[in-house]
Amino acid sequence: MTAYRFTSAALVELKQATLDYEKKENGLGKSFLNELDDTVGRILANPRAWHPLSHRIRRCRTHRFPFGLIYQIRPNEILIVSLMDLRRDPRNWKRVLEEEEEGSEQG
Repeated sequence: MTAYRFTSAALVELKQATLDYEKKENGLGKSFLNELDDTVGRILANPRAWHPLSHRIRRCRTHRFPFGLIYQIRPNEILIVSLMDLRRDPRNWKRVLEEEEEGSEQG
């Protein structure tokens, strides 16, 4: 499987995290994007290899940064639903995942 896309919410998270890293150090935002690209590549190579968070949702952690890509395996694509900052309270992510599960069942 080679097709993937980010939800609009995940793109907002991606943009904010990239800007935050770039503010910390020139070039760090680009390093962050490269790391995410590598992480997406690992997901695409073996989508079922990464940690399941629920029946439909999985998480693949980045190596260098404290983030995980939260994704669903769909018939024709990988849908990245969130860029999880692993330093945050995990209860926030439980709510996000529950909302995503409800949306998947309806659509």
